Amino acid sequence: MVVAVAVFSLLVGATSSIFLSSIKNQKQSLATQEILDQTSYLMEYMSRALRMAKKDMAGSCTGAAKLNYAFAGQCLKFLNYNGACQQFCLEGARLKDENGNYLTSANLQVANFAVMLSGASQPPADYLQPRVTISLNVAGQEQTSIKIQTTVSQRNLDIRK
Repeated sequence: MVVAVAVFSLLVGATSSIFLSSIKNQKQSLATQEILDQTSYLMEYMSRALRMAKKDMAGSCTGAAKLNYAFAGQCLKFLNYNGACQQFCLEGARLKDENGNYLTSANLQVANFAVMLSGASQPPADYLQPRVTISLNVAGQEQTSIKIQTTVSQRNLDIRK
């Protein structure tokens, strides 16, 4: 009888351990899926806006005439396709747009928002097609994190005007 109770206890313990482990793995998978979904949407949204950007001929948005993009103080500024000033800024651990709307949920924390600009000036200062490289380090729940980077080239050709 003692042997039967011991075997039964081992089986129940092993089954419980496997069940708890699978629940933990499921939580980890859901957290990873959430961070991937949100960062994918965020990068697509920012990429689409940056791809359609216009050159700021007057310098009213970027701070200098004939610039395509400006990045200062954790804010990326540019003229969107409608000619309105648009920006993406890191405030605390969340990204926001020019209207104060958060682009990331409260469940995610942006640890790093890095932007590298190339070809942002008008020729003859440079003859490169404008492009922006965005790098994000994002941390989520359940100790999940992701590092993601994309480079976007402006759709409109950088020609002298």
